Amino acid sequence: MDENRVIPLLPLRGMLVFPGMIINLDVGRDRSIKAVESAMAIDRKILLVTQREAGTIEPSENDLFTYGVIAEIKQLLKLPNGALRILVEGLSRAKIESVRDNKDIYFEAEVLEVPSIIDDSNEVEALKRMLIETFEQWILASKKITSEVLLTFKDQPDPGRIADMIAGYLTIGIDEKESVLEAINVKDRMNLLYSYLCKELEIANIEKNISQQVRKQIEQNQREYYLREQMKAINKELGEGDERQAEVDEYKRAMAELDMPEEVVEKIKKELDRLYKMPPMMAESAVIRSYLDALLSLPWNKFTEDNFDLKLAKKILNEDHYGLEKVKKRILEYLAVRALTKQIKGPILCLVGPPGVGKTSLARSIAKAINRKFTRISLGGVRDEAEIRGHRRTYIGAMPGRIIHGMQTCGCSNPVFLLDEVDKMNADFRGDPA
Repeated sequence: MDENRVIPLLPLRGMLVFPGMIINLDVGRDRSIKAVESAMAIDRKILLVTQREAGTIEPSENDLFTYGVIAEIKQLLKLPNGALRILVEGLSRAKIESVRDNKDIYFEAEVLEVPSIIDDSNEVEALKRMLIETFEQWILASKKITSEVLLTFKDQPDPGRIADMIAGYLTIGIDEKESVLEAINVKDRMNLLYSYLCKELEIANIEKNISQQVRKQIEQNQREYYLREQMKAINKELGEGDERQAEVDEYKRAMAELDMPEEVVEKIKKELDRLYKMPPMMAESAVIRSYLDALLSLPWNKFTEDNFDLKLAKKILNEDHYGLEKVKKRILEYLAVRALTKQIKGPILCLVGPPGVGKTSLARSIAKAINRKFTRISLGGVRDEAEIRGHRRTYIGAMPGRIIHGMQTCGCSNPVFLLDEVDKMNADFRGDPA
C-alpha cells in the first residue's frame, strides 16, 4: 500500500463515483468550488466522497462515508451562475484517515490508496462471466441504458474494474453502492454485486410484465373505444343507435339506484349488452325488456323493521276481531316464538274456515301488529303452475309469477304474504299447481 497523502475533498450528494468511471459533476457550494480550484492548481487530483444524507447542506467528517475515490479533473467549465461543471475520471479507491478544514476555505483529507486484492481463481472468472451475462439481461429487461455499454468492458481483463463499472450503471441505493466500493477483495465485491444485480433483474422483469399488461389493457380499451365509435357512426346513419343507447343508459340509471346483489348486477349488465347489440325489431328484445323491467321493479334489500310487541299485537287483534280466542292465542304464540328465536325460517300459519269468518282480515291485523306491509294473492281457479311460478322467458309475453307480482306490489322484501283460496286451485292432467 502507498503512503498517506493529503488532497482536496469534494463531498457528493446522492451519487457515488467508482474507479474507471468518467462523469460530469456540477459543483455549486462555495467550499466545493474552492476545493476544485485548489486541485486544479496542484495536480488536478481530488477525492470524491459521498455524503450519508443527501439533504445535508454543510457536511462534517461524520456526514461522509469512510471510503471515496481519488479522481482526476479532465475538464473544467465555468457556468454563468457562478457554479462549475467538471469532467472527472475515477482512478483508485481510497480510505479516509482524517478530514481537516483548510483555513475554513475547503475540506482536505488525509487518505490511503487501497488497491484491489485480486484472486486469479476459476471462481473469479466464473463470477465475471455471470456478472456480464446477468447485466446484459438487466439491460434488455430495464431498457434504462443502451446495450452499447457492454462493449466498453466486455474485453476488460480486470474483473475488479468490470464489477466497478457495472455497479456504476446499476440503479441500486447509495448504501449498496458504498458497500461495493468498500469491498477491497475482488471476489467479495463480485459476489456482493451479483446478489444486487439478481435482485435488480427480478424487479426489472416484474416492471416489464406490469408494463406489458398495462399496455395490452390500454390497447384493448382503445380498440373497444374505436369500435364503439364506429358502431355509433353506423347506427347514426341507420337512425338506430341514439335511441337504444338512451334506453340502455336509462336501465343503468335505474340499476344504480337499487341495492342489488353482485350476481344480479352482472346478469343485468349481460342482458343490457345483448339488448344493445340486438336489432330493434327482433321479438327477443321485447322479452329482454320485460325481464329487465321485472328485475328492476323488485324491492331489492328493502326491509321494514319488525315490532314484536305482544301487548300491542293482542290489542290490535282484539280491536279488529271479536271472539276467535283460540285463533288469536295461536297467532300470539307464533309471534312470541318469532320474537325469541329471531329466525326468518319457521312454520307457515294456515287459516281454515268458511267464507266471511275473517281469515284475510286476521292476516292484515298480523301485518299491522308487527309493523310489516301486507300483500295478498288469490289462487282461486289457478290451473297452471306457471301463473304462480312465472312463465319461461322463451314465451312471447312471458310474465313473472303471482308471488313475484305480489313482491312488486308491496315494495318491500319482508311483507306478510297471504296465499288466499289455496283449496280452490285446480289439478288436472296438465299439472298440479299445489
